[in-house]
Amino acid sequence: MNQNITEEFVKVESVFVRHRNTLMIKGCFTPIYTDYYLHLMQHALRYTEELDSKLKDAMAMLVLHLVARPWAETIAWTASIRAPRVNLFVTGSSINEQITGRCFTEDVKEPPHNLFYSQTTVADKEPRMSSLEVDTSDPLEWVEKLYERSEQRPGRIFRLPDENYVLLAAQPDFDEDWFHSLDAQDAAKIERVEETKTLETRRFRWHCGCNLDRILPILGGWRDQPDDLFKGEPAISIQCPRCGAKFSVTRDMI
Repeated sequence: MNQNITEEFVKVESVFVRHRNTLMIKGCFTPIYTDYYLHLMQHALRYTEELDSKLKDAMAMLVLHLVARPWAETIAWTASIRAPRVNLFVTGSSINEQITGRCFTEDVKEPPHNLFYSQTTVADKEPRMSSLEVDTSDPLEWVEKLYERSEQRPGRIFRLPDENYVLLAAQPDFDEDWFHSLDAQDAAKIERVEETKTLETRRFRWHCGCNLDRILPILGGWRDQPDDLFKGEPAISIQCPRCGAKFSVTRDMI
């Protein structure tokens, strides 16, 4: 990321709702979205309004999910969507407290169904993979299904005004009737009408960490056949697979 971009942090609070046995994770994602848009401008990236909205939702959902999960995890989500045809990718780390992502719109194969993949990585352990067939292209519904199928507990997601989001994760002996009856207005006022306790506050930022030193090794296999790579051009543009950042690469670099 360009050094001139000032990174801003999102404050994410983990709150226990007493008597309901529910964990509430909440945050306002304006700071992350600000740096995300600066990143798009810097690298001349442009997504449709629909894809932009889905990517922002997915980034917010992953941050909330990371805070609801145990520490020291890195999680990557990939959604392969039929309409609009796109591969949407987001990844985040609860260790570094950062999130990044991008949309793939070129040369995307149409899947037979909308598919959602999750990979959770912890140091010194094999990654844990899960995949789901999803009925919609709404990231909030993907995550609710992820909780139902993979987390083995119900989860509710709410998109609130002013780029606020709330994740409710059921705990043992949760109040099922209350939990499933909530709507967005109810979720917004939980702390005013329920007895709650703030467990922790985390700070997340938009950040990928990519640079030329990390990108160039990807091209190592072309070192002996640069003509096939450059096709007569003095330089080529390479994109980061995680955030879409563009880097200009010349022959002498590889």
